[in-house]
Amino acid sequence: MSTPGRLQRELKTLGLVFAYFAGWLAFLVLVKQLVLAEYDVQFDGISKALIGALILSKVVLVLEYVPVGKWLRGRPAWMDVVVRTTLYMLGVFVVLVLEKGFDGRHEYGGFGKSLAAVFEHADVYLVWLNLAVVSFALLGYNITAVIKRHLGEGGIWRLLTEPLPEEPRHQAKSR
Repeated sequence: MSTPGRLQRELKTLGLVFAYFAGWLAFLVLVKQLVLAEYDVQFDGISKALIGALILSKVVLVLEYVPVGKWLRGRPAWMDVVVRTTLYMLGVFVVLVLEKGFDGRHEYGGFGKSLAAVFEHADVYLVWLNLAVVSFALLGYNITAVIKRHLGEGGIWRLLTEPLPEEPRHQAKSR
């Protein structure tokens, strides 16, 4: 395939994955806004969420090419989903904690003290909330990636756009 065609395909893939993660992170921002509105606190993190979605998209697309282990070959697909999701979650957790530590380094007098403060204050709940939402997004993404691998290019789209097959008569009667 020519370089312009490959670039176009990769940009389309990045755009779709970005839209997926942007939707999840927009949901996270909405939850934070609704919770903080209860206390009359304004929160606007949509730009940070969009940048995070772009970074997360690119990292996940690159990590798809990294083999997670030879021992997974020949195993059920759900094991690949669990292993990848767990590894990605650990990476997200480390990044979130480091980000909170970096953000508070001036307030707490250094990176180490700021990092310790993340776990001593309410910031740890924001880390857990962020991790939970991103983990569900990663789980959904990894499940979709396995299904896409099984169905081939365009398989998910075909599956969703074709009419459902007729139900066998014995299943229809049992309802």
